[in-house]
Amino acid sequence: MNNTTREQMNVVIVGHVDHGKSTLIGRLLADTKSLPDGKLEAVKANCKRNAKPFEYAFLLDALKDEQSQGITIDTARCFFKSDKRDYIIIDAPGHIEFLKNMITGAARAEAAVLVIDAKEGIRENSKRHGYMMSFLGIKNVTVCVNKMDLVDYSEKVYEDIKVEYTEFLKEINLKPKNFIPISSREGDNMVTLSDKMPWYKELSVLEALDHFSKAAPDYARDLRFPIQDIYKFTAEKDDRRIMAGRIESGTVCEGDEVIFLPSKKTSRITTIEGFNLAKQTEAFAGQSTGMTLDTQIYIRPGEIMCKANEKQPHVSSKFKGNVFWMSKEPLVKGKNYKLKLATQQVPVVLSDILSVLDASELSSIKNKPQVDRHDVAECILETLKPIAFDEVNNISETGRFVIVDNYEIVGGGIVLAPVFDQETSLNQHIKEREFHWERSDITPGKRAVKYQHKSAFVVVTGQADTGKKDIAKMLEEELFKLGKFTYFLGIANESLASTSNSNDKTLKRVQHVRQLGEMAHTFTDAGLILITSISDIDDYDIETLKSLNRPNKTIVVNVGENRFSEGYIDLTLPKTDFDAEVLKNTVTQIIQLLMKSIVLDPEYSI
Repeated sequence: MNNTTREQMNVVIVGHVDHGKSTLIGRLLADTKSLPDGKLEAVKANCKRNAKPFEYAFLLDALKDEQSQGITIDTARCFFKSDKRDYIIIDAPGHIEFLKNMITGAARAEAAVLVIDAKEGIRENSKRHGYMMSFLGIKNVTVCVNKMDLVDYSEKVYEDIKVEYTEFLKEINLKPKNFIPISSREGDNMVTLSDKMPWYKELSVLEALDHFSKAAPDYARDLRFPIQDIYKFTAEKDDRRIMAGRIESGTVCEGDEVIFLPSKKTSRITTIEGFNLAKQTEAFAGQSTGMTLDTQIYIRPGEIMCKANEKQPHVSSKFKGNVFWMSKEPLVKGKNYKLKLATQQVPVVLSDILSVLDASELSSIKNKPQVDRHDVAECILETLKPIAFDEVNNISETGRFVIVDNYEIVGGGIVLAPVFDQETSLNQHIKEREFHWERSDITPGKRAVKYQHKSAFVVVTGQADTGKKDIAKMLEEELFKLGKFTYFLGIANESLASTSNSNDKTLKRVQHVRQLGEMAHTFTDAGLILITSISDIDDYDIETLKSLNRPNKTIVVNVGENRFSEGYIDLTLPKTDFDAEVLKNTVTQIIQLLMKSIVLDPEYSI
């Protein structure tokens, strides 16, 4: 078979320290003749020169500090091949101090080999690593009971370990494909079956690896194209807007109908772009590429492009996931973190802790108030804006995430399932606010009669340099001339500064919008017409402002290019270019719209 077409598989080797992981890999390298010419002889000669007994692990543990300590510190990668496929083997560290390294190395594994010392038996990391494989969603798992030569190849020892470990794996919903008794040092049951264990008649380690099922190739799965950035070129009258990124799965062609999530905007692929490349009509998983659309829709980096006729990812602000926590500071409810999933970066909070596995005690804890370092927790996470994601078992590239706190990765995890719970943190906040709100004895109806108008919140939005602030201020002035109770509040007002200590601009922006909504609710509850101008908001920001201001009226006016979905904007107006006549006409249109909501004098005109 041509090497360029051979199937590949990533396999992680895990187990308790000194249970023989590196020796197992070294033996596979040697017995499958996958070592460079002379490598085995060179390592043996080096051991002889240093009066050191040869170990197959030395073929893998090449770093001097690792050899001197006799442990694997970081994940090492090596390659070997069978007649069926090529293997990329990841040797993961066994010490608890290096669990972060192990998770990092195993994150992209398609299969796992768990190694247990027949003489020492099942140890804490034997269970911890089993849980990690379940946590990472790895289904192809083989358990090797190693060092059988140290227990005289006893079938009883093997069966006892198999029964005990199988019971544990059932508790964490992990079903191994095989249990194999081996001696990696002696080569028993590694590539072929050994006559030293005639009672075992199933698969050798190499045969078990070859029997692992390979997932569908990335290009054959549903399209997932996370948008990394959007480029627009203006030279030589080039008006293309190119969506750039890396295709994580699937294939896309010119003419395909596509949908962007979470915004749900749709279009069709016009061209597929590449730097200094011949014209392309198709792109597929693994390629970094660009695309243009036949309609100029507005989307932001972080959106995931999918085919309209394929199964699409979930869109929600809540999901159930497994989180492996690595920070010295615990994961706690109520604190804002940043979640990175594909190219999406959004603020996230811990909504609920369903269960926690204590990494030190290997015990499952219910009702634990926080997730401590090295804990694995099943949690409900809530993002402060909706995101698009898949379950990890469907498309892992959009089902895995990391959590960041102050620019440091503090946790990693996988998505188990969406949670379509309407009780978001925003809704819960609004309910609590309304419950505790001490109402004035002067009702909104009384205020409307006194002021001769109802209250309203007018949001003037659009890109920079569209004249929206001039429009908002002139609107305030004209309403004031009419004797209406009105006030202009700019989004940059210092009173709206975020109270967060975080330097995360995305989080600060979300908090800024929410604080503006809270102030709008106060102003409109007092019977005023509050006017604000704000740039760079999206559909969800508008919905947030409307939710926080309810039951009072919110009117949204967009100036310039309409980048919002249908139903979010009450009035779209052209940019003013700071022309006095255009500005006056624009304000007139807004006031005419307001008449329907706040019952202004119908004879009014500028």
